[in-house]
Amino acid sequence: MKRTVWIAAVLLCASVAAHAQLEKRDVHIAVGGKSAFYYLPLTIAEQLGYFKDEGLEVKISDFAGGAQALRAVVGGSAEVVSGAYEHTISMQAKKQYLTAFVLQGRLPQIALGVAKEKAAGFRSYKDLKGMKIGVSAPGSSTHNLVKQLLTKAGLDPARDVSIVGAGIGATAIAAMKSRQIDAIANVDPVMTKLEMDGDVVIVADTRTLKGTQEIWGAPLPAGCLYAPEEFVKKYPNVAQALANAIVRADKWIARASATDVAKVVPESYLLGDRALYLFAFDKVKPALSPDGLISDAGARATLEALRNFDPAVREAQIDLARTYTNEFARKANAKYK
Repeated sequence: MKRTVWIAAVLLCASVAAHAQLEKRDVHIAVGGKSAFYYLPLTIAEQLGYFKDEGLEVKISDFAGGAQALRAVVGGSAEVVSGAYEHTISMQAKKQYLTAFVLQGRLPQIALGVAKEKAAGFRSYKDLKGMKIGVSAPGSSTHNLVKQLLTKAGLDPARDVSIVGAGIGATAIAAMKSRQIDAIANVDPVMTKLEMDGDVVIVADTRTLKGTQEIWGAPLPAGCLYAPEEFVKKYPNVAQALANAIVRADKWIARASATDVAKVVPESYLLGDRALYLFAFDKVKPALSPDGLISDAGARATLEALRNFDPAVREAQIDLARTYTNEFARKANAKYK
């Protein structure tokens, strides 16, 4: 009995010592659409207590889209974004330096669907002209997909369509079903539900490697944790603890079944249709990162893709090495093999 107590005391002291190295314990993360599979590792890390295991007290604020989550960090009301990697590049073009330090998704996972009644006459992306298109939020990665497709079709993203912020989740579904919009760019489980319910026909799909390469030319890193460069430098142990939790969640998801996931996430994530949620997870699972590492080739491909339709990025001298680091994810992989 004494030996058991002694061992427990030693383990507790070791845990306290490890957590004492943290420069701070409270971290505020902003995310745009937490219920989406795009951010599933964040929810898994939260629900399974992985942040707490690292000694962190994490507050997560959910916004309608990634662009709004980014604004929260730029404005100082949050410290870390769970959002699209591409924002670290577009913000550097504005002389604001953000660093991604652990990956959640290795494919964009965004699909574009056109209302079923308009799909019969849809032949190419030129037919998007004049449409009202719903995105999670203006300036988000869903909006960027629309801009890429319009630009490739020779259309002007600013003048040839109307962009509507529809959020992610039930609000996006309601906007499409009520035909407040003609088309929608969003993530799962929203897009699978709209497709299965017969509301949309998918015309562009980055939930698969094939679809991603057809649109972007290469796999692009997607959801990640990123923060202002100075945050990562000032709180490296906090960044490491966050990366540890997300990599642990990435690995849990890689081994999990759809049923496992459905048992962990909040009931509201299922959108009232458990079977559809399970089906959507199995479709999107290959797009999620198994290890939290950002591909160098993917980062370069993201820069080239943004240059296609973002004049600010096209004209800027972008230092890719400052937009991401794999230092923390590599250490996390060594800890959680």
